[in-house]
Amino acid sequence: MATQRHNLREINRLGAALATFEQQHWPLPGIIAPLDRMVFIRQLIDSIRRVDFVSRIASRPISLQRMDPNSDVFDPIRAALRHKDAGNVDEACWLIFLFTHFGKHPKSKWRYVQEVYGKLGAQPHWSWLNVSADPGGFRDWLRANEAHISRGIDRGFGGHRPYTSLSADKPNGTGAAVESYVDWVRRHGDHQQLIAGALNACGGDPKRAFDQLYRSMKDVRSFGRLARFDYLTMLAKTGLAAITPPHTYLQGATGPIRGARLMLQGSMAVELSVQELEHRLVALGDALGVDMQVVEDALCNWQKHPSHYVLFRG
Repeated sequence: MATQRHNLREINRLGAALATFEQQHWPLPGIIAPLDRMVFIRQLIDSIRRVDFVSRIASRPISLQRMDPNSDVFDPIRAALRHKDAGNVDEACWLIFLFTHFGKHPKSKWRYVQEVYGKLGAQPHWSWLNVSADPGGFRDWLRANEAHISRGIDRGFGGHRPYTSLSADKPNGTGAAVESYVDWVRRHGDHQQLIAGALNACGGDPKRAFDQLYRSMKDVRSFGRLARFDYLTMLAKTGLAAITPPHTYLQGATGPIRGARLMLQGSMAVELSVQELEHRLVALGDALGVDMQVVEDALCNWQKHPSHYVLFRG
């Protein structure tokens, strides 16, 4: 009952904010129909909860077993939070990278992260200290173990990584991604220096620092628009970096840009420029009191079924 009351309050708040936005800024032709509007509001609420989930689990005790890749309850996000609290920022950021690179498979869950990070139970496992000291050795190990890691039918990457390969040698493979990620970080020293350098260069502005890191991360292989956005927003959610996305990074997107056009134009036609779409979405986020990650996620999920609510767990 309390959850239902909370949902109703949030539905009313977001509905009122959307109406005010339309009065003060631009129409939202994609949600003229009451059903479409309600579906979008429910997707907004789901997206807010997904963003808030990390802060909720961070506020609770986290078992040491969550850090152990040989444990059945291993969880890369909870492990990253434990490492962050212990002052081991490099290991925390490395786990966020692995979480982003592999994603969470709908059936095998974290298996790829777990088996690669845990070196299939061998010691020492592929910690940041070990992989950054020997990225070539990591590639050799991955090459020798690819077939075993990719065994079975319940395997693979998460939904945000459909074109990524486990391969040690392919351009879009895990070997290239890890080696280029190590190079990217080590050019700045370590993860703390990388993040601090971006913030210092941007006068402490969290939005400009996010953008600088986003642009510099183009050197990480297989990390396109969505992977960079996911990685950097997760650094922010876990408290590892005081950054926030300044806009939704629609350039190169598929679902979010479809959602933006449908919402702001009422069709998929190329009428508004990407820059204008971004400008209007920033204003929409401000009006709704949510950040750009929520707007991006909600639009992407809403455009899949604008008139039919579907709960997405990705």
